[in-house]
Amino acid sequence: MAKCEICGKGAHFGNNVSHSHRRSNRKWNSNVHSVRVKTEGGAKRMYICTSCLRSGKIERA
Repeated sequence: MAKCEICGKGAHFGNNVSHSHRRSNRKWNSNVHSVRVKTEGGAKRMYICTSCLRSGKIERA
């Protein structure tokens, strides 16, 4: 679900590194919101990342 339908931005993976330098896996989810968007067929609900919302790539319904 944490994937933008406009730009395709999704989760990133990496490591937590403790003070003693032990590593464990972790995940960074993208900041995705469910938004009503104007499309040619009418209004549609889509998952959009906040950077696409702020840049004006879509028009809210």
